[in-house]
Amino acid sequence: MSVYKKEYFGIARKIVSNMTTESWEQIPHATMGYEADITDFLKECKKLNEGITAGDKKITINTVIMKIICEGLKAAPKMNCTLHFRRRLVRGSLKYHDTIDISMPMILHTGEMMTVNMHDMGSKTLTEMTAAINDTVRRANNSNMNEVMYEVSLDNTLNGLKNGKFLQTLSRLYGSKMPGRHKVHVLSGSKKKMYYSIPVEDRLTKHDIEQGTTTITNLGSVYKEQKGCCFLLEIIPPQTTAFAVNAAQKRPVVTTDENGKESIEIRTMLPITIAIDHRSLDYGDCIPFFRKLDEIFANPSVIQNWK
Repeated sequence: MSVYKKEYFGIARKIVSNMTTESWEQIPHATMGYEADITDFLKECKKLNEGITAGDKKITINTVIMKIICEGLKAAPKMNCTLHFRRRLVRGSLKYHDTIDISMPMILHTGEMMTVNMHDMGSKTLTEMTAAINDTVRRANNSNMNEVMYEVSLDNTLNGLKNGKFLQTLSRLYGSKMPGRHKVHVLSGSKKKMYYSIPVEDRLTKHDIEQGTTTITNLGSVYKEQKGCCFLLEIIPPQTTAFAVNAAQKRPVVTTDENGKESIEIRTMLPITIAIDHRSLDYGDCIPFFRKLDEIFANPSVIQNWK
């Protein structure tokens, strides 16, 4: 078997591989699917952008779905918790948060993938959410991803040292700083000085990359031609939930009219995959979330109140 290319991990891939490995080593994942009929919902989404001027940013379907998930989390606040668990002592605790901070993977204009923290999205209107997302994209496109990720990695390493993880800290420092193909390359000299002269309001900082309280990945926005849905997705500790929004797809659906007569119609369906950490959540804890989504999709005009 011949090898035509060998690629070494950069800092972004190192962080992703480390976090996802930790996720699958530690977390007993339980996943479930939710299918939303968005046929009528899409019509309401179009109304949100009626009368906007050329300079205004449209409210996207992705933003509305994020808002809907936030409303579901408000109904089921345990799904927005973070977990501290010590297996050796069999001790655990959940932290309930008064904000919904969404870790949101996004693809930059360079083709790089970056997960950003969209802070306090549960309290924002759709217009405010749109502005926050667009501003984050703007600042991300001004940022050097290696520098931002290195700031986060260094912060995590120092926190590990404070928590007594000496071997882990030494291993990470060795892996990132020793000369060779695996060394993490960051800016230095005049390039570093020039980069950090960019005002913090115009670039990302570790505050934008730190852990949120849950993760929402929009697979459908990356590949709209997707068929089927995501079945497994990782939860990044200490988060206890993760969501994957798949591409909208037309499906035959059994519908019931006002007279109780059933028929088969072609409807637009949106599959959403939900993963939970079974150490902290059971299926019953998620029922208020599903009921809230049922309520919204059954009466999609409610989204007009969120603008």
